Amino acid sequence: MSAQEPTSTPPASPVPLAALLARRDLGLRLLAGSEDAALHWVHTSEMADPYPYLLGGELLMTAGVQLTDPARYVERVVEAGAAALGFGVTPVYDTVPAELVEACARHGLPLIEVPPKTPFTAVARALWRLMAQARLQELRRVTEAQQSLATAAARPAPVPAVLGALASRLGGRAVLFAPDGTESAAAGRSIPDAASRALADLARVVGPRPGGPATASGDSGGLRLAAYALGGEGLTLGVASEHHEPGNHTIAGVAVVLLSLLTAPRQAADSAVRDATLVRLLLGEAPADAARALDPGPWTVVHARGGDGTPFAAAALAAALGTPLFEAPEATAVRLLLPASTAVAAQPDWTLGVSVPVEARDLATADTQAARAVRSALTTRKPLVRHRDAGPFSADAARARLAPLADTPALIETLRTWLSLHGSWDRTAAAMGIHRNTVRQRIARIGTLLDEDLDDPDVRMGLWFALRQG
Repeated sequence: MSAQEPTSTPPASPVPLAALLARRDLGLRLLAGSEDAALHWVHTSEMADPYPYLLGGELLMTAGVQLTDPARYVERVVEAGAAALGFGVTPVYDTVPAELVEACARHGLPLIEVPPKTPFTAVARALWRLMAQARLQELRRVTEAQQSLATAAARPAPVPAVLGALASRLGGRAVLFAPDGTESAAAGRSIPDAASRALADLARVVGPRPGGPATASGDSGGLRLAAYALGGEGLTLGVASEHHEPGNHTIAGVAVVLLSLLTAPRQAADSAVRDATLVRLLLGEAPADAARALDPGPWTVVHARGGDGTPFAAAALAAALGTPLFEAPEATAVRLLLPASTAVAAQPDWTLGVSVPVEARDLATADTQAARAVRSALTTRKPLVRHRDAGPFSADAARARLAPLADTPALIETLRTWLSLHGSWDRTAAAMGIHRNTVRQRIARIGTLLDEDLDDPDVRMGLWFALRQG
């Protein structure tokens, strides 16, 4: 995957190994490890050491052509982060070597036997089909949920209706928390007291306060919990569900937008304040002085390009992002101003550039950041690019930025080497003893996992500082 997929659609789900084992036509047999392993793709290799060619999450297929030290081989496969190992019997081996079975069992690496009648390509094709089926089912579920939420928002009592539709679609409970942390409204099935307390604790973590997170998640009693800040009024949406499906966050995001709009008070007053601010600017007041008429912030500026060509595209985008503060100087170009606590997700038909949160007096700087970010998004064909502040990093901030790579040492090593060699594919490959195509594949995956534009020199500098601090 060369670009980050829009967050408005669920990502392709990994396929549990059990789904492949259930395919009778393949004839696969589990010899060690758990059938719950999540498979992201299939890779075939007959190298004595496949480590340099693995990205992590693979079902590695081999016939053992160069298998001389099963214990060391399994150690390297596990170190690379492979999800499972598939061993094909014949033409090299008539049975799976016992030493290999023992090593996989010792390291907890799932090992499957691939019978002679099953080509490795048949296993790969079966996995891709299972992934496509899962993606289609999840897209259908998300689409139906979005329609259900939109219908609920049009009912006479829209807030309870939206909460009920959300709880039904996620198979759990949805709670609207007041600013003081009490339950303002709720829908769905009851959950254990411990989970209710944990959900309330998550709701207190998020909120509109400066620097506070817009979302938080956790687990309690077998339930997946999540909390989302609604606009700038201190309300919070809490969700508890049994299953952590890829599309759940997307569905909850739609509910957040709808509830933010439904619960936002004083729209007329907000419009009046905005208009008064514009008049003061037209009359020559300094931007920093005029900005005091707005909430001091922090604020996020978003630049958008695209749309579906309709006259209401800009207004629809503003509603989807939960803000009345926008301007559309062109039919395909929109600038929006959002409270920093509002989560910004990719939107269909639009390319977005997002600034870092700033106080009202620094909105001009944020506008420049958003403009640069949207240009980067258009160049790299990404649906959303966030401006990254390349300032100094604390150790905690560095660890947080690199967290998506924490479980894959090979990717961190590749990123460090690549950055130290100024992005040279050939020099990085030589330094690490791997193929240049493997370097390219790993860097592409790093960019996807971090949601970073690695062609941006500011991003590279920031990641280098993060690596040094982390």
